[in-house]
Amino acid sequence: MDFISVNGINIHYEYLKYPAAGDTPVFLFINSLGTDLRIWDGVVKELKQHGSTLRYDKMGHGLSEVSERSYEIADYAEDIINLLNALDVDKVILTGLSIGGVIAQYVAIHYPEMIEKLIVSNSAPKVGTFESWETRIGKVNAGGVSSIADDILKVWFSKSFHANRQPELAGYRAMLCNTNTAGYIKACRALQDNDLTDQVQLIRSPSLLIAGSEDGSVPTEMVRDTAKKIPGAEFIEIDGVGHIPCAEQPLTVATLLLRFVNNNSPGTPRSLYDTGMKTRRSVLGDEYVDIAETNKTDFDKDFQEYITNSAWGAIWSRPGLTKRERSMITIAILAALKLDNELALHIKATRNTGASPNDVKEVLMHTGVYAGVPVTNSAMKIAKEIFSKNDDGDRNKG
Repeated sequence: MDFISVNGINIHYEYLKYPAAGDTPVFLFINSLGTDLRIWDGVVKELKQHGSTLRYDKMGHGLSEVSERSYEIADYAEDIINLLNALDVDKVILTGLSIGGVIAQYVAIHYPEMIEKLIVSNSAPKVGTFESWETRIGKVNAGGVSSIADDILKVWFSKSFHANRQPELAGYRAMLCNTNTAGYIKACRALQDNDLTDQVQLIRSPSLLIAGSEDGSVPTEMVRDTAKKIPGAEFIEIDGVGHIPCAEQPLTVATLLLRFVNNNSPGTPRSLYDTGMKTRRSVLGDEYVDIAETNKTDFDKDFQEYITNSAWGAIWSRPGLTKRERSMITIAILAALKLDNELALHIKATRNTGASPNDVKEVLMHTGVYAGVPVTNSAMKIAKEIFSKNDDGDRNKG
């Protein structure tokens, strides 16, 4: 666990740096009221091969300390900026949920230079009324956060989630009930006093607004109206989720984020070729791709573009599997088909995908059962030779 002192309080955070070199994005996530950074677990799992991820427990939530002073949305935003400065992060793809979305809007308005792209999930410039927050604060003061837990869970999750995912529901109830009472109330006060309605039109970052069709806290129409106020913003509703879609459908959320990030600007899709080329280089290495590009002629350039679009852009760039997993699947198929040149290329690429020699060994053992011993014997020889050369090279470097 990592902690850092920000604005006089101890903040718990997790910063997973993308292992490959080059210009990769940093995804920053802000949690909702009564939750902690774990609500992003599923999304982070899907994005870990596409960039660095940074998430933290905002003040008074999770393992972060409670400030003795009152907090406004501006203070939560300042915590983010100080955290980014302390970690030497210049620019982020900022995703905020609920109050996290309000904080994200504030950051985009007042610190636009820090934002590469903005994703606001299940939020609006103003959430709730003065009276509704006063009522909630009174209940929490009288009976603690657990006294409102059942009502909160009804709007957090869809009917299907309540019916079919009882263990997870119990886990999220525990997360809510374990939230520090003072920290929860300070966040409620910040929302009570906040209204960014007249400022969101100042946002210039490419923006995506996400709503949940069964969100009982911030309904779809509120999120759609917010999207209309932000110049050029995109809007999408996820069907069958409540207030916390990152917990109910993390793969859907991760896919939406990646599609949005891979756009040059709102409404203008980034070239599939560009996406594919970026992934191709991350897997096969710049040296190999540079040579292939240099050797390209009029005869095969259309075929090379087809490969980059279809294999690397449409398939390898999908978030459903990690590069390591795709690498292992590819090696198994190439071995079974006895495509030795391509097999050698992808075994060499395991240095970039994270698949270990032991992973490759297990894949080939499995291939031997289902594709036959002769083809696997040949594949084993190719892998053994490549890994032997890698070991010799590593020893020479040492």
